[in-house]
Parts: sequence; structure tokens; C-alpha cells
Amino acid sequence: MKVPENLEKYIPNFDAQRFWKKLSRSFKRLGAKAVYYALILYYAMQDPQISKKDKGIILGALGYFLLPFDMLPDFLPGVGYTDDIAALAFAIYKVWNCITPLVKSQAESKVYDWFGDVDQSDLIL
Repeated sequence: MKVPENLEKYIPNFDAQRFWKKLSRSFKRLGAKAVYYALILYYAMQDPQISKKDKGIILGALGYFLLPFDMLPDFLPGVGYTDDIAALAFAIYKVWNCITPLVKSQAESKVYDWFGDVDQSDLIL
């Protein structure tokens, strides 16, 4: 799957309320790993130690995630979230060195709240 180019251009699409609404509505279809990616980015975005450049990548990926009609519209069964997950994974890759243990812990905690007992190996990036 091709990652959307210039994720920063999707920054205006990000809205925290829409993020939580979409994530809580579609977390079962996305799966634990994709939800973990999204949550890591969301919590990392709030970390004051993250650079503006990295926050731009994060906000762009989360903004892209919120678009209902992107490279692959979300409503397409089986493939609708593939591009969204690719954008989230790409952003994780780009900012991984800045992700703190606290951010990982916050994301894991929320994943466990929603999915129950998740195998830790399912969350390894």
C-alpha cells in the first residue's frame, strides 16, 4: 500500500473529538495494532517534548485517518482502512525515536480497555 505523500497537508483535517468518535466507532474493524498506532500518535502529539516537525507528521497522519474519502474510502469492506493504517504506521516510523514509555503505556492501557486481554506481541511495532 502506498503511503499518502506530504502528510502535513492533512493537518487541518484533525479534530480531537472526531478522532475519538471515529476510533471508538471503528476500533473493532481496525484491530488492536492499528488502534495502538493511532493512540500512540494521539498521545505523542500531546507530549511537549515532541518537536513541531514531528507533531506536523503526527497531526497529518491523524488528519488523514479522519478523512472518510481518501485513497481508499473507509467504507470499502476489507480494504477501506488500509491506507489509513499505512499513514499511521509511516508516521510511527518517522517519530518512533521520540515516543516515550509514558506514551506507549497510555496507548496500551486504552487498547486493553477496548479489546480486553491482548497478546503483547500483537502490539509490537
